[in-house]
Amino acid sequence: MRTPLPLAFLLLAGTAAPALAQTAQPAPASPLPDIVVTGRGIAEVDPRSDAIAILDRDRLTRTASNRLEDALADIAGIQSFRRADSRSANPTSQGITLRGIGGNASSRALLILDGVPQADPFAGWVAFPAYAPSRLGQVRVQRGGGSALWGSGALSGVIEMTSATPDQLSPLTADIFYGERNAVDAQGSASLVRDNGFASFTAGYARGDGFVPIVAEDRGAADRPAPYEQFNASARTVIAIAPNTELQATVQGFTDRRERGQAFTGIESDGADASVRLVGRGRWGWSALGYVQTRRFASSFASIAADRSASTQTLDQYNTPATGLGARFEIAPPLGERLAVRLGGDVRETSGETRERYTFVNALPTRRRVAGGTTRTLGGFVDLKATLGDLRIDANGRLDGWWIEDGRLFEATLATGATLTDTRFADRSGTEPTGRFGLAYAVAAPLTVRAAVYRGWRLPTPNELYRPFRAGADATAANAELAPETLEGVEAGIDFAFDDRFTLAATVFANRLNDAIANVTVAAGPGTFPGVGFVSAAGFYRRRDNLDSIESRGVEIDGRARLGGFTLGLSYAYADATVTAGPLAPALDGLRPAQVPAHQAAGTIGWAKDGFVASTALRYVSEQFEDDQNSRSLGDALTLDAVLAVPVAQGLAIEGRAENLFDARVETGFSGTALERARPRQLWIGVRAALD
Repeated sequence: MRTPLPLAFLLLAGTAAPALAQTAQPAPASPLPDIVVTGRGIAEVDPRSDAIAILDRDRLTRTASNRLEDALADIAGIQSFRRADSRSANPTSQGITLRGIGGNASSRALLILDGVPQADPFAGWVAFPAYAPSRLGQVRVQRGGGSALWGSGALSGVIEMTSATPDQLSPLTADIFYGERNAVDAQGSASLVRDNGFASFTAGYARGDGFVPIVAEDRGAADRPAPYEQFNASARTVIAIAPNTELQATVQGFTDRRERGQAFTGIESDGADASVRLVGRGRWGWSALGYVQTRRFASSFASIAADRSASTQTLDQYNTPATGLGARFEIAPPLGERLAVRLGGDVRETSGETRERYTFVNALPTRRRVAGGTTRTLGGFVDLKATLGDLRIDANGRLDGWWIEDGRLFEATLATGATLTDTRFADRSGTEPTGRFGLAYAVAAPLTVRAAVYRGWRLPTPNELYRPFRAGADATAANAELAPETLEGVEAGIDFAFDDRFTLAATVFANRLNDAIANVTVAAGPGTFPGVGFVSAAGFYRRRDNLDSIESRGVEIDGRARLGGFTLGLSYAYADATVTAGPLAPALDGLRPAQVPAHQAAGTIGWAKDGFVASTALRYVSEQFEDDQNSRSLGDALTLDAVLAVPVAQGLAIEGRAENLFDARVETGFSGTALERARPRQLWIGVRAALD
């Protein structure tokens, strides 16, 4: 793979350092000395009855892979649909979820950055290559229903990313690493901080020749390494436009090129986002946000011969343009120390369509397909937090209206243009009430007990409603009649905090996901099936449908300790999840959701002193089923990552990193009967430089 403009962009940022250093001279005294610019939203009351876990900036920027999804793995229970990361996975398998309620391409947990939803507008997955960890200041994970504040999508929780604040930014940083399989990982940043504002720029580039996804004993001539090349950049400006008001503007973009390890499996993904937020920090806190997301996705699919001797193209999804538009307003009136209220509302529209060529004959497509539509939500919420002595009360409620419109499926022959299908699906609309009520009681100075009940919801994406797809030999039909998912949950827990040196939290929960959208197995190939066409003998025909429910009960434990220069972290999640499919697929009743492990655990140890940094991360995921019928299982995996940085000069360090140091097998799926792996050992060596 070539290394063109993106790497040159990073080098250009480095050559700009002298100019930046000349610009960043001490500024004259500010005429507004009382202004404090943070780049954050309006001040929030500290977490009360929520199950909260936090990743700080040090941990975000010191993982072995230097990738966001690796940092998120420190919090047990967060998972993508498959175990592979964003270097080798198909992006369509990277919807994120929590608490074992299962998933597919679409996320059942809401990922936001500075108040802006980050999921793909068309399909709901997360484009992880879009984020350089160095641009982030903190990640705050709220497990459990969060829809009352955030609306559709926050079924199992909210993963809230915030950009770095001025005190976390260095004037200039540059990191570059070289690794096995001809891999390069580079990131750079520049920032300018003034009394009345700041500006920052971050860029990242990654590429590698990749590993062979199919395990050695199952490979054939068709299998080869899966290369990748990815680039991201972001620019952010925050300025005070009045003594108590700041303007925040962000633009970001990314490109992503991958292959899945066979011919005709190339993937392209591009995106560009922009947002503007006004934040008032006076006696009345308020914020007003507007944003736009644009995406383009392309992917090719192949059928592999039974002996894996050759691959044949079966689908060319040559373009999937999508757009997300949204706005949000909230206000926090001054009501005293014992009572805090936030009121607000938001609107979000997502639209997109897939454009595909399919039914290949003699290596050429014979038909084309266009499928897509628009979804829209409009909602308002009230959030109340009250303190009555040692008792703290959280109560919020929300009402959303939703619309599914302009759904269309068009298919035609390429040779003659004759129409095969031209279906316009009926527009639909409805309302969804959501809410949360929680109590927290301070038993003693270090100990708090808490409990909460909640209801959340999620609207199907245009991808789920209208787009059929293939994964290897399997084919899945869309379903324009899918109903929204709703979740009802209850939880109870304890929090123990001794200053900031030691924290421990434990939570038990029970969640029920109603009308769970799943890829339901209907039949085995060979055969010709509605909505997808021919499926070979090596594949299965599936259809998206609403199951009756998925129930998940479990336990979560999170601990953190600081001992001198050492930092220790522990996270464990257990989820006992079962499916109730109802008359749709009674054979699935009592089975586990696909790709949901019962146990997940992560432990980290870090040490830092005088520029020396060392850390390890031990992670475990238990056995899980690859499919909804629980017929194929993926083994458990225990991996160890390590990082060691040694300072060699002021602001300069040499760093070695090891992912999956002992090369444990991480099984992620099947291609026909062949087993696919992920995250093999990857060793890195490089340098980090920072101008402070």
